[in-house]
Parts: sequence; structure tokens; C-alpha cells
Amino acid sequence: PAVAEASVIGVRDELKGEDVLVVAVLKQHITPQMQDDIANEIRQLVRERIGPIATPKAVHFVSMLPKTRSGKIMRRVIRAVYQGDNIGDLSTIEDDATVDMVREAIAMLRSDLS
Repeated sequence: PAVAEASVIGVRDELKGEDVLVVAVLKQHITPQMQDDIANEIRQLVRERIGPIATPKAVHFVSMLPKTRSGKIMRRVIRAVYQGDNIGDLSTIEDDATVDMVREAIAMLRSDLS
């Protein structure tokens, strides 16, 4: 109930070949202090319902997801940002700022892991 919308993508992983990454938008009433608990809850829920193999490698929170003007989430953009690949054509993106939001969330996670 804390997540308003989310995107789940597969990303390269040296050990598994591919791993799961979640990028989610939280509902307005969620405080930043609750984010770790929500990320752990998401991981646990996936582990219980789908299995350990599908447990997300990481859960990132952003204020908006990159979407096309017709409202489709641009998962390829999220994947490209995470993997450091070329983002490609963004002519159909609704808001360019969402790409920077994803970049910042991923950079923060990487700095926390270092």
C-alpha cells in the first residue's frame, strides 16, 4: 500500500547473469525514514511469493518514473542508466527530469554501498 507505482527490470549481474532491480514511487504520506523498511518489505514479499531467485538486488525510490507521453514506463531508460549504457532516443519521454531522478537515486545507492 505504500507504493504508488513501480518498475521492475532485469540488469546484468556477474554472478547470476541477470538480477532484479526495482524503481518505485512512494505515496505522498510516506516519510523518507520509512524507505528502508518499505524496501525490506518489498524484498521479503517477492522472496515469499515468487522465490529467492527473484528477490530484488536493489530497491530505489524516486518521485517520478520516466514515462512516455502516453503514460508507459520507459524501463529501457532505467536499465540504461543503471548499467551505464547509452539511453537512446528520448523523443517520446514526458519529462526529461525523471531521467536525472533515476540517476540520482542510483548514484546514492552506489555511494551507500561503497
